[in-house]
Amino acid sequence: MIPWILLDTAKVPDGEELRLLQRGAEFSIRLSNNELMNSRVHGSEEALAEIAIGKIGERTRPRILIGGLGMGFTLRAALRVIGPEARVVVAELVPAVVAWNRGWLASVSNHSLEDSRVSIREEDVASLIKSERSTYDAILLDVDNGPEALTRKANEGLYNLSGLGAAYAALRPRSVLAAWSAERDGNFTQRLRKTGFEVNEVHVRARGARGGARQIIWVAARS
Repeated sequence: MIPWILLDTAKVPDGEELRLLQRGAEFSIRLSNNELMNSRVHGSEEALAEIAIGKIGERTRPRILIGGLGMGFTLRAALRVIGPEARVVVAELVPAVVAWNRGWLASVSNHSLEDSRVSIREEDVASLIKSERSTYDAILLDVDNGPEALTRKANEGLYNLSGLGAAYAALRPRSVLAAWSAERDGNFTQRLRKTGFEVNEVHVRARGARGGARQIIWVAARS
């Protein structure tokens, strides 16, 4: 068995330690003892981008916001399906994660951060959303493990009624909010509807066509 090698660590704002590990060609990002993502399991992260962007149709200059960079799989998928005039803003709270994507993880995301359509904001996506009005055609949330399976209490502000109201205001008409989760949450579905979204729950597999755990993507349309 090839052992895991610790490549780097970083502190998240609440003081917990984020770790980047490598085992052969496999990478893992962990928060304390919780694995947040693994380079071998990314089908649902890619589906998040493909499904959401597919819902907004062909637009001349769509603007996409991705909350959470991770290993860059959602970003990579988004760049694959948008046109040359599109723009993607990625909000990542931990600067080290951006550095990892420019270094050890660059090939994992096909060097997506070098794409001229991409801009990085090293800040909390919730704060960025609250500062915008009618700006985005799609907002993709790949933050933590979902609305209830939180490893950081502060992330709750993205998924409560106040956070969803801010996301609704930040979207243009006929646009989409899409959120990834490791598990289903009926309460979140109800909060989306109460905010004014038309909601569909899409079941996806963690490894895409290769199967894996069942996960959820909420596709919430602003009519």
